Amino acid sequence: MKHRPNGSDEKSYIMIVLGIESSCDETAASLVLDGKNILSSVIASQIDVHHKYGGVVPELASRMHIEAIVPVVDQAIREANLNIEDIDAVAATRGPGLIGALLVGFCFAKSFAFARNLPFAGVNHLEAHIYSLFLADRKPGFPFIALVVSGGHTNIYHVTSYDNFELMGQTRDDAAGEAFDKVAKMLNLGYPGGPVIEKLSKTKDPGAISFPRTMLEKGSFDFSFSGLKSSVARYVHDHSITTEEKKAQVASSFQEAVIDVLSKKLINAAKIKNCKHIGVAGGVSANKTFVEKLFFKAKDQKIDIFAPSPRLCGDNAAMVAARGYTMIQQGALCSLDHDVFSRTKIN
Repeated sequence: MKHRPNGSDEKSYIMIVLGIESSCDETAASLVLDGKNILSSVIASQIDVHHKYGGVVPELASRMHIEAIVPVVDQAIREANLNIEDIDAVAATRGPGLIGALLVGFCFAKSFAFARNLPFAGVNHLEAHIYSLFLADRKPGFPFIALVVSGGHTNIYHVTSYDNFELMGQTRDDAAGEAFDKVAKMLNLGYPGGPVIEKLSKTKDPGAISFPRTMLEKGSFDFSFSGLKSSVARYVHDHSITTEEKKAQVASSFQEAVIDVLSKKLINAAKIKNCKHIGVAGGVSANKTFVEKLFFKAKDQKIDIFAPSPRLCGDNAAMVAARGYTMIQQGALCSLDHDVFSRTKIN
């Protein structure tokens, strides 16, 4: 691997990592310097393609990744004002995610690294989302509680170092983002559901309808949103929800129920682990209403809240490159026979 001196300090080195992400419906590439400075970040979204189906169609997503991967990587290199020869290492999402989608980015990255004889790291998608917190201007200090919350995951971790992530709880059914999408579909609001529900919710009192807050067993940090989703479905079935005003009322009350559950479990986790920092990452962390309400709920407990910038909340390749950088530094590399995985798998 080639290194370039960083300034006058002979012991400091620069590593430029090409990160690639293709776990679901975004094809992304990014070049990151020393695991912390984003030189470029390009994301090709498939939202317009999947919108009419109300959710991601896996086979269609895979085909779109194949079409987008080369142009996206080329654009990322151009925007960083670099050449292929400037890249020192490669990292790609290995899982969890949609197998067909993952294979496109992972195999491309593996081939790129092999052709240029570069180190290659296969990154856990969930760890990468936690690393998006380290790319923000305000970073949580160790130890902290991390929530990875998206369309596919709702997991709480106790993070004690850059490599230690203790899983404290996860969803037993629908992820929070998935529940947003399904409720949006019930209300004919379109896909993805998170942004449209948040926007609509701003116009109505969140306490208008009493939807359930499922906390599960005492002391559990697991989640379950299927009961809440079913309650919303029954309400929509039993009432005439046709006007924008009534849809806004349902959306606001639903969102408030999700925020209450997420906030309570996060604050309880922080108190039990004696953490003064909570970081939220993943697509749902882009929900400003959630982050703001969590901030005010945690303030009384003297717990500070951290979240990435909006461009780093959803799936992106900068977080993959950042996590890949630490793995490569430690020699945690992938060989040519390593494969992707679909199910949740974290240290």
